[in-house]
Amino acid sequence: MAEEKSFKYVIVGAGVSAGYAAREFAIPDLKHGELAIISNEPVPPYERPELTKGYIEFKTNTNLAKDYVCGETGEQRQCPQWYKDKGIEMILSTEIVKADLAAKSLVSSHGKIFKYQNLIVATGSTCSRFSEFGVQDANAKNIFYLRDTKDLDQLALTMETKKKRTVVVIGGGYIGFEISASLRVNNYDVTMIFPEPWIMHQIFTAEIASFYQGYYEDKGIKIIKSTRATGFNTNSNGEVTEVKLDDGRTLEADIVIVDIGGTPMTSIFRGQVEEDKGGIKTDGFFKTSISDVYAIGDVATFPMKRYGDMRRVEHVDHARKSAEHAVKAIKAAEEGKLIQEYDYFPFLYSRAFDLSWQFYGDNVGQSVLFGDNDPKSPKPKFGTYWVKDGKVVGAFLEGGVMEENKAIARVARTQPSVGSLEVLSNVGELLIGSRFNRNRVLVPCRI
Repeated sequence: MAEEKSFKYVIVGAGVSAGYAAREFAIPDLKHGELAIISNEPVPPYERPELTKGYIEFKTNTNLAKDYVCGETGEQRQCPQWYKDKGIEMILSTEIVKADLAAKSLVSSHGKIFKYQNLIVATGSTCSRFSEFGVQDANAKNIFYLRDTKDLDQLALTMETKKKRTVVVIGGGYIGFEISASLRVNNYDVTMIFPEPWIMHQIFTAEIASFYQGYYEDKGIKIIKSTRATGFNTNSNGEVTEVKLDDGRTLEADIVIVDIGGTPMTSIFRGQVEEDKGGIKTDGFFKTSISDVYAIGDVATFPMKRYGDMRRVEHVDHARKSAEHAVKAIKAAEEGKLIQEYDYFPFLYSRAFDLSWQFYGDNVGQSVLFGDNDPKSPKPKFGTYWVKDGKVVGAFLEGGVMEENKAIARVARTQPSVGSLEVLSNVGELLIGSRFNRNRVLVPCRI
């Protein structure tokens, strides 16, 4: 007979969302044995964005201890002992292959059965791979997809044994953007290639991207835009030696890192819960169409109240906040109480080299650039406002200090009216310290 365990709460997945959900369950206390986290990874939840930043500083003795959640938000780092102390059962290196939501049970690849009263789906996204598209030699030894610590550890080991230091990064999204900078800091020759007309195409405007392209190129990173990788040439050892491009060129490569998007990991729940926009559809409390089943982080498609539509957000900030809100909703329901629906205010950020940018709100409508976006400036500082229907709906700032980042967040959140885009461009920097009149029209002033 198959081994069976029962829990009041089960979280499937051990990414950022799972860690922050566990912390919320533990406030103020949690009975031992009530909560289990099941993951196919061998380690407890960690701050996954660090994989492309601090974790890949190969010159240091990198370890995971400094990257456990929830240290990035100033809370206690949840090392393995933390979960033991809280009575949370960590079921690691365990893949769930079947879910029966009607029976409230999960089955692992080893045949073990896990029963639950409340389930939180926190499975995140998986990397798209060239092998899925029938690309020849897509599984060569020195092609890496940076999904977890195992991927990074294998990459580090390969780099230690490689005499040459030539890396091709395929993709211009978050992973490509950050890993290219980290590799260059570690003195690797880096070439980025992506099919879009500019880097970070989903977030940046062409004007914003031109700064980062210039900055990266000044650091020695080669960038090839509007071009696709179509295949690989390999040697007798099964390693990539060249990357083939759709314009007929080839790029020498000792190591290839791929960032060509991802897909929410929802397959085992398909047909049992309602889906929308590639994710599991939830309400404003992250409850799915099945009672006592919640979805958080990358896999959740939820109501974005301030913009009046359903969205799925892939970013660590939403991963943290959605986890906390879902657990609060579960606790409130148990106590017969009500909480407010999730009212997410989009917040994205990244660090690369000595740069740091933040974005708030929505990047729709007309964009207005301000400040110094010369990549050769000793201390560049610039930003962009997005204006829709006469109001500022989004704001971006590179090089801002804490007070300035808070200021652009305030502008995007309050959505003040704007009379002239030309005036907004001319006074954009002053608006970081702006005040608002009673009609919520921007009135620039120095503070």
